[in-house]
Amino acid sequence: MRCPFCGYKEDKVVDSRATAEESAVRRRRECLKCGKRFTTYEYVEEVSLLVIKKDGRREVFDRKKVLAGIIRACEKRPVSVEKMEEVVTQVERAIQKKSDREVVSSKIGELIMEKLKLIDDVAYVRFASVYRQFKDVGQFMVELKDILGKDKKKK
Repeated sequence: MRCPFCGYKEDKVVDSRATAEESAVRRRRECLKCGKRFTTYEYVEEVSLLVIKKDGRREVFDRKKVLAGIIRACEKRPVSVEKMEEVVTQVERAIQKKSDREVVSSKIGELIMEKLKLIDDVAYVRFASVYRQFKDVGQFMVELKDILGKDKKKK
């Protein structure tokens, strides 16, 4: 393991624990050269999952790519990085349970939106606007009215 700050190859594990869903091991490490701390995650390597894109191409499922999209949607919102990583883990698990190594990209998007809707309405609408490629304000308003309608029912 290389230190992300100085590149030194030796470190010590300060703390090690399973993540909330026990899908990974989270380790806090300390570089033996510069003394800075960083976090690593260890995951069980699953069989490669292929994503079928809209144009028919196939790509290997990439957690980092999914997380990047969620981070963009949650920018400047009160959603922790841990919560975002939890969403990625939940989506990845759901896909692995339901598919035979291949999944349509639209299914991934729908799962992400489902999870974001429960966490933060603004992040959900941001993600949906990009994912569903809203063409105009009208489509955006339909989605907002749906959210506002559900909020009124709760009260």
